Amino acid sequence: MAIGRFLYEIQAPLDAVKNSVYFQPMIDAIASGGKETVAPSYDDIRGWMLKNAVEEMKCEIQQHKETWARTGFNQWNSEKGRTLLNFAVYSPEGTICLKSVDASYFIFSPDALFAFFKEVVEEIGVGHVLQVITNSEEQFSVVGKKLMDTFPTLYWSPCSAACIDSILEDFGKVEWINSVIEQARSITRFIYKHVVILNMMRRYTFGNDIVRLGVSRFATNFMTLKQMADLKYNLQSMVTSNEWTGCPFSKTPEGSAVLDIFSNQSFWSSCILITRLTNPLLRVLRIVGSQKRPAMGYVFAGMYRAKETIKIELVKKEEYMVYWNIIDQRWKKLWDFPLHAAGFYLNPKFFYSFKGDMHNEIVSRMFDCIERLVPDIKVQDEVIKEINLYKNAVGDLGRNLAVRARDSLLPAEWWSTYGGGCPNLARLAIRILSQTCSLVPCQENQIPFQRLHKTRNSVEQQRLNDLVFLQYNLKLKQKVHTHKEHKCVDPISFDRNSIAEGWVAEMEMHQEDTENPDWMSLDPPSENSRLLQLSVDEVEELGSGYDDNEILNGLKVVKEEC
Repeated sequence: MAIGRFLYEIQAPLDAVKNSVYFQPMIDAIASGGKETVAPSYDDIRGWMLKNAVEEMKCEIQQHKETWARTGFNQWNSEKGRTLLNFAVYSPEGTICLKSVDASYFIFSPDALFAFFKEVVEEIGVGHVLQVITNSEEQFSVVGKKLMDTFPTLYWSPCSAACIDSILEDFGKVEWINSVIEQARSITRFIYKHVVILNMMRRYTFGNDIVRLGVSRFATNFMTLKQMADLKYNLQSMVTSNEWTGCPFSKTPEGSAVLDIFSNQSFWSSCILITRLTNPLLRVLRIVGSQKRPAMGYVFAGMYRAKETIKIELVKKEEYMVYWNIIDQRWKKLWDFPLHAAGFYLNPKFFYSFKGDMHNEIVSRMFDCIERLVPDIKVQDEVIKEINLYKNAVGDLGRNLAVRARDSLLPAEWWSTYGGGCPNLARLAIRILSQTCSLVPCQENQIPFQRLHKTRNSVEQQRLNDLVFLQYNLKLKQKVHTHKEHKCVDPISFDRNSIAEGWVAEMEMHQEDTENPDWMSLDPPSENSRLLQLSVDEVEELGSGYDDNEILNGLKVVKEEC
């Protein structure tokens, strides 16, 4: 109760006790001190303790910096609300926050932004930066192209996760899909506002919630439809049970509407079709946001599979082109940059599963990467020679060990292990295949940066700078050690309300329309429920065989349009 009162009084986010890896060590440290433990003072926490923590973090960051020469990368993130730029650096050792800058006075000036970005690239070291990722707003696009002109050995890319999220948003605007989403929302809003019905649902689904939270509102829409389709028979059993019939809420107009929708085969068929159309896109979104592996070697294959699945499901060209056009419209910026195609080319899992010769556009973009990322002409020629060794699996590349490891090792690890016979190509492959594709690791870190601008005292300003630097990096570090996607998250929790609100809350709630719910009688989602947890590695589902020329020829069309 003492811990609880402290957290309530300071208005701490209550999920911190579950999500923070530092909570239990704090309790353990207090307990180990026994009755003589003395709490740190305010001056201790803002003085020597903060200084020591910042120094510890700087030492860790220095260790990261020593690896940047091997696989350097720089990531940029623009926070919404205040015009602040968060500069973070990604490498195989993890993501670190370099600095946060108030860009209020130059955010819409591409020239001023470029000057600042150029300064940061030079601070890190041009040779350490392979890729710059930003949001896709026009001013960042202009800056990115200027950076590529100024520094011929790096690429600019918009965030892959943002592009996929925009595709999902556009899918949700298709009339028939939007109609199904609204029907599904009417069901969940009814269930989640009545404790009795919510408890009943969780019993029939063995502790699984039907609202499944994604990284965004649009991902949540389609993950929830999939969850609902997976739980179809559980939900139908619920609304045909004596327990449902005897519940007074089932007799209301909303309850009758829920029964009608659950009894409508057309609704379920539509849910299943939408799930099949969007699940490959959700898979790519999970891959680009994963902490398990760098995504660069998988995104191209994931987007290929997404278009292939849509074509197989809808068959008729006039039908599947509706969705292909949505994908191409959002994805064309990324298709036009060679890194994704090169990542596909250099991933042995996909390269050796390609039937016949690799498509010319993919090979051409691989050559683009060689010319840009390998400035020495003599080394370029060596890389081209070694590509032929890669094609023919010469030497160690063709060993039975290497063949079996194409699927089991991360692609960069595969090159590091078996690429000794072609060292120049292996070095390039490791750099490309070690890249992330998105800003996801930074987006979930809600640090109150506005505090930095509430004081004009230069001494306190520096203290606050150090505090924000420490907070941001601790959150990034924690994200590596915790896998939030595998945790059970209550969709009606206030902490994730903005993502799930459309599924669990009415636009206007009139108290007389509902009972006075006793939240203490609510059964929580089951922490032990694994009924619908994914057990297959996402990349395993990407399979083999990439020879649909209609999909691959789209690369050339997009390149010409750009």
